Amino acid sequence: MKNLRLGILGGGQLGRMLIQAGLDFNLHVRVLDPDENAPCRYLCEEFVHGDFKDYDTVYAFGKGCEVLTIEIEHVNVEALFQLEKEGVQVYPTPASLKTIQDKGLQKEFFQQNSIPTAEYRLLKDTAALEANLDFLPAFQKLRRGGYDGNGVVRLSSASDMPKAFQGPTVLEKLVPFEREISVICARNTKGEVKAFPVVEQVMHPEHNLVDFLLAPAQIAYKLQRLAIEIATHVTTSLDIVGLLAVEMFVTQDGQILVNEVAPRPHNSGHHTMKANATSQFEQHLRAILGLPLGDTEPHCPAVLLNLLGEAGYSGQAVYEGLGETLQEPGVHLHLYGKKFTRPHRKMGHLTVLAPTIDEVKQKAERVKNILKIIA
Repeated sequence: MKNLRLGILGGGQLGRMLIQAGLDFNLHVRVLDPDENAPCRYLCEEFVHGDFKDYDTVYAFGKGCEVLTIEIEHVNVEALFQLEKEGVQVYPTPASLKTIQDKGLQKEFFQQNSIPTAEYRLLKDTAALEANLDFLPAFQKLRRGGYDGNGVVRLSSASDMPKAFQGPTVLEKLVPFEREISVICARNTKGEVKAFPVVEQVMHPEHNLVDFLLAPAQIAYKLQRLAIEIATHVTTSLDIVGLLAVEMFVTQDGQILVNEVAPRPHNSGHHTMKANATSQFEQHLRAILGLPLGDTEPHCPAVLLNLLGEAGYSGQAVYEGLGETLQEPGVHLHLYGKKFTRPHRKMGHLTVLAPTIDEVKQKAERVKNILKIIA
């Protein structure tokens, strides 16, 4: 495996942490990203500045790799199909990625494979939305291109029409849920599957992205087992090789519904770098390289706190309160190599560890508002 040429489409923080995990595998890592100052630039052996949505760019990049993977799903999948035909090992497979890229195809896939999910309608345009106002309240999602809460809007009534998206979208019935949970599954090239324990996500009230994460989720054991069973079924049904993050709702009547999936390392698994025997990033590499999957058991309870740029600040990042934050035992800092901050931009995360759930929650509350990212 020495000097195996691994290509990563995308050079953001997920790629950065994937490279960090890959240092122990003697991989020759190549990265393609449209941002010439991407966080991965100075960590990889080769950095290619280019558009991962462009067919020719992705094809040329992939021809220089033996194994090709992603850290963002919005890439040119047709180039990946051609590379796969020519012998490049592409994971996740282009076929599974094509389904996941389109939230409408995701929903249809769930329905066809008996995967529980919220009721939905596929809309072609604004006229179709106007014809389905009886379906509100609901969330409208862009079929392609959404991330971190972008591309999702809540529509409660006809008065919300001015903020609705144009073009092809999914209209997903609002689900009365008690908790949002996530399971990250790994499946290697030999079909071995392992799941990380269920985690609970608490969303930011304004920005529609994860504010903090609690591991393990505080739900009944039977619901934990059901969530893992569902995530495993989704992973195998999609023929995933690598990681699949399966985001789910626990409803008020005790059901579990799949919200959506991501075929890559995911924010809901960042805590595994410190809290689990194997990190999600090492697990992804093990899976795509055909190695045995690692132990997913946690060492202790954990809270993950996202570090976002403060409102009102744009420019070169300044980390205020860093020393005070790191004085607390069991608090681990992970910055993403981004030089410039802007309001609500993900700049890093903190992993907080403690022997018990109560202790870790108390510690997270103490440190969550100390570190400020300003300019």
